[in-house]
Amino acid sequence: AGAAATGSSPTAPGPPWQRETRVEVMNPACGAWSLPRPCRVLVLLNPRGGKGKALQLFRSHVQPLLARADVSFTLMLTEHRNHARELVRVEELGRWDALVVMSGDGLMHEVVNGLMERPDWETAIHKPLCSLPAGSGNALAASLNHYAGYEQVTNEDLLTNCTLLLCRRLLAPMNLLSLQTASGLRLFSVLSLAWGFIADVDLESERFRRLGEMRFTLGTFLRLAALRVYKGTLAYLPVERVVSQGPAPAAVERQNQQGPTDAHLVPLQEPVPPHWTVVPEQDFVLVLALLHTHLSSEMFAAPMGQCPAGTMHLFYVRAGVSRAMLLRLFLAMEKGKHMDYDCPYLVYVPVVAFRLEPKDGKGVFAVDGELMISEAVQGQVHPDYIWMVSGCVEPQPSQKPQQGAPQREH
Repeated sequence: AGAAATGSSPTAPGPPWQRETRVEVMNPACGAWSLPRPCRVLVLLNPRGGKGKALQLFRSHVQPLLARADVSFTLMLTEHRNHARELVRVEELGRWDALVVMSGDGLMHEVVNGLMERPDWETAIHKPLCSLPAGSGNALAASLNHYAGYEQVTNEDLLTNCTLLLCRRLLAPMNLLSLQTASGLRLFSVLSLAWGFIADVDLESERFRRLGEMRFTLGTFLRLAALRVYKGTLAYLPVERVVSQGPAPAAVERQNQQGPTDAHLVPLQEPVPPHWTVVPEQDFVLVLALLHTHLSSEMFAAPMGQCPAGTMHLFYVRAGVSRAMLLRLFLAMEKGKHMDYDCPYLVYVPVVAFRLEPKDGKGVFAVDGELMISEAVQGQVHPDYIWMVSGCVEPQPSQKPQQGAPQREH
């Protein structure tokens, strides 16, 4: 399925499915997990993402670097929505050392959810992933660029930096957000869930996709001109309560879906556990649950840094904030200076789980930039659940490979 092309970098003799599966090794230089050398990757590329130049950029900026780094590839072009999700559900993953996703954040969302829908999801989800930016937002790639210590850049510079990370082969574990909705849907997020202002800007600016990142700036001004207030209830489990109270009784043992157990969540029809915090306000401008530092390559939303294992950033803006202040916050977000305003309407708290219940059906959810209908939703973070090509970072005590994850070289 899809148009495919094979890279010319040298590999071991014989078809990939006949070769022995190699394991990722420990890099003694910095204590990070790494891909083997040479390595072979499957590149899933959306030719219509961003400004529609992803394939051209791959040929001009990515392919030459991969050839010099002994990274052989098979290129597969996605042809329709959820195509990547369908492909990874049935792909023979043993053929590849990593899955490379070249598009915006939505394609990585498809890939991760496709892996979680496989019968062998427990091992499939540990296949190393790489994000190469070729979409409009590129928030995940921008966050990985930040973690690697690079300066904040955009467009071709960001693509080059992320390709260099792939050439360096270093891996790091990343958090995964599990979401449950009132209609019984379960899905997984690699980046964010937004409701209100941010979700509206993200989704309403789709018609300006050809503008690239500028679509979000234009969308922000248009939404500010018609600022909305969204009614709902928000509750969350702050990080410090997990240590003192422990997880809630796992009523989610009744869930039939495959995937990790959401031990901190109770069914949506039940009240949140008593050790959760319930926000007294019910009128919001926006709510944002964010796993990483960036909302796009030019929106440094979480300057407090990378989330520790098992936690996420939760932001919300209460109704009453002026248009002028909201504009100042969004303009300052480019350099991560928005928290310096000490805006009383902007609240930030690190959490491990949350529940959000819209009251009037207004507004939409954007999960990793993808549309989701407005209904009650809750989620919790699963620590260090996926492996991403990243910079050389000091591993934390919790960063141990799980079953099916990269293994140390003995």
